Amino acid sequence: MAMKNVQWSSRSAFILAAVGSSVGLGNLWRFSSEVGTNGGGAFILVYLTAVLFVGIPVLLSEYLVGRAGQSSNPVNSVIDVADNSSVTKGWGLIGWFGMIGGFLIVTFYCMIAGWVLKYVFLMLGDSFSGLTPDQVAGRFVTFIGSPWQVLPWFLVFAAFTTWLVSRGVNDGIEWAAKLLMPVFFSLLIILATASVRSGMSSGGTLEALRFLYVPDWQEMLNKNPDVSALANFGSVGNAALGQAFFSIGVGSAIMITYGSYIPNEISIQKSAIIVALMDTFVALLAGLAIFPLVFSHGFSADAGPSLLFITLPNVFEVMGPIGPLIGAAFFFLAFFAAITSSTSLLEPSAAFVSERFNMSKKKAAYITGGLMTLVGLISVFGVGEGGATPALDAIDAFTGKVLLPLGGFLVVIFVGWRVKADIVKSQLDRSWRPLGSLIFYLTKYVAPIFVGVVMVSSMWGYITSF
Repeated sequence: MAMKNVQWSSRSAFILAAVGSSVGLGNLWRFSSEVGTNGGGAFILVYLTAVLFVGIPVLLSEYLVGRAGQSSNPVNSVIDVADNSSVTKGWGLIGWFGMIGGFLIVTFYCMIAGWVLKYVFLMLGDSFSGLTPDQVAGRFVTFIGSPWQVLPWFLVFAAFTTWLVSRGVNDGIEWAAKLLMPVFFSLLIILATASVRSGMSSGGTLEALRFLYVPDWQEMLNKNPDVSALANFGSVGNAALGQAFFSIGVGSAIMITYGSYIPNEISIQKSAIIVALMDTFVALLAGLAIFPLVFSHGFSADAGPSLLFITLPNVFEVMGPIGPLIGAAFFFLAFFAAITSSTSLLEPSAAFVSERFNMSKKKAAYITGGLMTLVGLISVFGVGEGGATPALDAIDAFTGKVLLPLGGFLVVIFVGWRVKADIVKSQLDRSWRPLGSLIFYLTKYVAPIFVGVVMVSSMWGYITSF
């Protein structure tokens, strides 16, 4: 088993890289979509509860396993900790589930990021000028339904992702995070401020603030009139837990690998809290960048996944001359978020190949990146009539409903019940140990219940969908 020999250069570098990993299209696209379709403020309150009581414990567990192990790849990290805890090496399945899940996600993630990159140039060229809402929607459907149009953008993004991973932890992932994350935060704050200010006179800002931060439990409980209030609450709660998982990036082995690069002097308790809260802050700030514009111009908040590529371009179109510039800035923002996430999704697989076959990280990155690109072609060319994406949807469903929840459930059981207490204590910063003990309590007794509910519900939904 190869020993770890790479570390983050500083705590700030690690935090930027970890936040960059968590902050992705899930914060800009998926979060806004989930908020819009699940009752606004009520969903956000449930989501914040999920982050605090489930997301942070799972994140801490993955950091702990990564740093306690003697390997930079997630499979060997888990096996090493299991071996030192005198339990079966079969727990290494945690690393396998997460690594395979992350790899499959990045294959279609590169395609969606390719759409984002295309829209940067469409916005800069004012390509939606004079188009009706239906024409804007039709343009998107035509684009994603034309594989040969999508292919160049997909290949550019996949190549950039592979190149960054090939540069290694410090010169690639860390360098990108240090460069892109400050720009990302600056753009997001500017866009949110502009959105809030532009919606004040029309009442869109007030409506957005009410929608986002005033829980309407009645609306949530009556979301689907055909089922009971309890079933509606369970549906929203499950969506909130799933979004917390997806957004923070747990269950995909990313944080085990990133944890393996954390120096011993960095507190993993403090880091887990900072990363989870910063990720949540970005999601909420993205809501302020999106919903005041949506409400100001009379568009629907529950547009779902089409919010990013159909609703927002329509919003930018009706904003006048400044619309295309704001739109280009928004899609630049999405691109920065996507690249820091895609590199983190590929990193565990590259680290595994490098160690397992005793080759340089650069060579391993190009091999895994090449395979990622080949598998990604399934999503690019697997489109159906009307812009349907059955191949992407199938991979997304398998990873999101099976592999990630299963990996997340197993990691909290592993850390909470199977890892030796001495190993856990050795990884917790003494000055933060009381807080670490609280998080560990949640890891042992609370997180397994809720993650287990998500796992069972997601897997049952996956099975019954056939």
